[in-house]
Amino acid sequence: MIFEAAGCVRCHAPTLVTSDYPDVPELANQTIHPYTDMLLHDLGQRLTDGRSDFLGYGAEWQTPPLWGIGLSTTVNGHGNFLHDGRARSIMEAILWHDAEAQRPREYVQALGAADRDAPLAFRHSL
Repeated sequence: MIFEAAGCVRCHAPTLVTSDYPDVPELANQTIHPYTDMLLHDLGQRLTDGRSDFLGYGAEWQTPPLWGIGLSTTVNGHGNFLHDGRARSIMEAILWHDAEAQRPREYVQALGAADRDAPLAFRHSL
């Protein structure tokens, strides 16, 4: 509920449906839960790398899927997050968000400790 109330679902959409894919019908019209919209979002100058890639400029990033994030330390051998690994925890990654994600960041910052731990536990369950 906190994940939704904070507005995280605006970019980290819980549910998507795959498109009609005639070449591989097993992949067509499947409901998946990746927690992404797979779109570019402006996350502000604090996260810019000053480089343009394809259609995105330096502060725009594609929303990464959050599914599997709870296993990232096990799979990757580290707990670094964001495009360049600068965040050493999920909470630190949240705190780096700005611009389009400023409101969700501020919402999380204003939570009490118990409520702040709830979305972290949720993300670790993905």
